Amino acid sequence: MAAQSADLEVLSSLPPYEGKNVLLLGTGISHLTGEFAKKAGQVVAVDFSGNVTKNESESISANHQNVKFISANVASPNPEISLESFDLVFADSVLEHLSDDEVRYIVESMAKWLKPGGHIFFRETCSNESVDLNQSNSIHYRDPKFYSKVFKECRVQDKSGSSYELSVIGGKCNQNKICWTWQKVRSEDDKGFQQFLDTVQYKANGILRYERVFGPGYVSTGGFETTREFVSKLDLKPGQKVLDVGCGIGGGDFYMADKFNVEVVGIDLSINMISIALERAVGLNYPVEFEVADCTTITYPDSTFDVIYSRDTILHIQDKPALFRSFYKWLKPGGKVLISDYCRNVGTPSPEFAAYIKQRGYDLHDVQSYGQMLRDAGFDNVIAEDRTDQFLEVLQRELDAVEKEKERFITDFSEGDYNDIVGGWKAKLVRSSSGEQRWGLFIAEKAVKN
Repeated sequence: MAAQSADLEVLSSLPPYEGKNVLLLGTGISHLTGEFAKKAGQVVAVDFSGNVTKNESESISANHQNVKFISANVASPNPEISLESFDLVFADSVLEHLSDDEVRYIVESMAKWLKPGGHIFFRETCSNESVDLNQSNSIHYRDPKFYSKVFKECRVQDKSGSSYELSVIGGKCNQNKICWTWQKVRSEDDKGFQQFLDTVQYKANGILRYERVFGPGYVSTGGFETTREFVSKLDLKPGQKVLDVGCGIGGGDFYMADKFNVEVVGIDLSINMISIALERAVGLNYPVEFEVADCTTITYPDSTFDVIYSRDTILHIQDKPALFRSFYKWLKPGGKVLISDYCRNVGTPSPEFAAYIKQRGYDLHDVQSYGQMLRDAGFDNVIAEDRTDQFLEVLQRELDAVEKEKERFITDFSEGDYNDIVGGWKAKLVRSSSGEQRWGLFIAEKAVKN
């Protein structure tokens, strides 16, 4: 019964597949095939192990006319599986039975079988540095970084020569069982701001050097220290649901889920951030899921969350009033929003600061104007605090720590990385000390209507 419940939970988290073509891959797919057939247009179920009996396949096919079973060799092309013909490829505990080379082959095959825009969903048992699962000759419990790398490096071409790649959408982890969703996208598609984040501001190595400054799991000001302080203001209760906008690599989400037994949905536009967060989730039995998403375009049903939390992220959003109106709708009555964010002083910024804002693509407001935008969106009991003094203290402490371990930092990263971090922190100290750059904390409530 527990396994069936877990399967149904997985089905509910899939991209929409109603009326679409679905390809199922796995050694135990027969128990899920009938469930897919209830909604999908066509279902092709591929058994690589021979464990699906003739009676099972005939019984399912008799009850569902839209199902076709195929027995196949995982490492060989199969003419019965048409290229670019599926909207969803679902692979359950398949890759852990394959060699590394077979994994690369089957991932490329899945990408070829997908229609452009289609999705791959796969679920595997993994291990990482902190989780040492027993290995057998036939089962490979891999570090999730291996799967991330294979999927990110996959490139395929269609008949016209157009190139496609796989882009992570999101996933979740329950201890060692991790689920990923990937989408087939054109390689040359301009991903705009997302591409800037992943190739300039938040390259994978850049994220790790930020984490060295902020502390394990964190890429926002003050790391665990400010997270603990700010979260304490939310009065979280077990079973509540939290949305973390700009979740980074998930440190705050793991903390909230562990400390307060809440369910957390973390979203971030950076693919690199979400990939690392998913890898870190392995071995942690927390109700946390992560998704690559743009907070300005994603939608949630009204009254979904008890808390919306965001750390040093919304400075990237140009239309804050529209986002705050969405926050208001997504919150339950009585729910809270907590935001920390970069701000600026009242008045016209200096040419140097204006150039910095433009170069980074920020949209900065003074602390009181920021708070007023929350009031205008409908929020009550709005607290807008200028925390620049705290910001300065944290920046100086972080800078001192990096300079103290200069040689180790350079060894682990590079001298260029060290100079970038030290230079960046010193520049923030100058801007904040002069009063031009500010740091604000904002807390607001959605009133309970009588």
